[in-house]
Amino acid sequence: MTSKNAPKPLNLLKYHRPKLRLNEARIPPLSQQSKDCLRNLVSYRCWKAPVSVPRTRSAAVLVALFVGRMGDLYVLLSRRSSTLRTYAGDTSLPGGKVDPEDLTIEDTARREAFEEIGLPHDRRKVPLLCILEPFVAGNAIIVTPVVVLILDNTLRPILNDAEVASLFSHPLASFLTTTPPFPAEPESLEVPYYSYHDWASSGPNGTQWTTRGHRFLTGREAGGIKPVFGLTAGILIRVATIGYGRAPAFEINPPGAPTSEARLAWTILSKPEFREASEKEGIIVDWELLRRLAGVGDDRNSTDKSRRKGRTGKSKL
Repeated sequence: MTSKNAPKPLNLLKYHRPKLRLNEARIPPLSQQSKDCLRNLVSYRCWKAPVSVPRTRSAAVLVALFVGRMGDLYVLLSRRSSTLRTYAGDTSLPGGKVDPEDLTIEDTARREAFEEIGLPHDRRKVPLLCILEPFVAGNAIIVTPVVVLILDNTLRPILNDAEVASLFSHPLASFLTTTPPFPAEPESLEVPYYSYHDWASSGPNGTQWTTRGHRFLTGREAGGIKPVFGLTAGILIRVATIGYGRAPAFEINPPGAPTSEARLAWTILSKPEFREASEKEGIIVDWELLRRLAGVGDDRNSTDKSRRKGRTGKSKL
């Protein structure tokens, strides 16, 4: 039964078609590749999440793009403060968990970016491009990326020292390649610009799902900046793939990896935190739909083995 006092579920898919007044913007002229990228991002519509995600298990990150001097697109990245309790010193996107006053997931991303790096809420100077499908973080939090474009290059960051140690940028297109966008330093020649790491996790029906984590050097490692890796790298690969309309020069997922929908469904099913949060917030969940999406009970390999055993047993009688 839904509680009258329960908070309203977040609207993850509230869109508007931005009017990019590029002629009025204080930015360098866009390259044709950047124009095509922005057009693709504006027209992108992600798949709808199968269920409402509890607010207490939801977070957002802001993918803030801006135009460089040669008309190429760059993304703002931050080095997290070394005093933070979690992910201290990591390279990340501005973002955080949903607050009670946030009406949409876009509100969350913009509020966090303002608190961390001082990016203004002004939607004329920083219009929305698109909202991506949710990603599953390792701490059982559902993270939704919100992509925006900074139309005023005269804006200056105001860093929250308690959360952000420094701010820098990286070419968006470089998340589709294995070639570094910067001159390689002699001491870093042995370390590739791009690398990945696969690991196994428990899936439905006793199976093992393989997850691939990507890593990109920033060219600033000598100054203490960590590479872009994990969830942040996965999100930026996705943004670049949609924007530039091509697959990266490497395999995003290992063979047999589950779809994003299946991974999301299995996370909600297998983590008791989601069931508890859904009940507390009065969210009615279609658990049967989640089981179908996650493939629970659809163990084709087990079925095939049983059939083979049955045929073998019958031939022995």
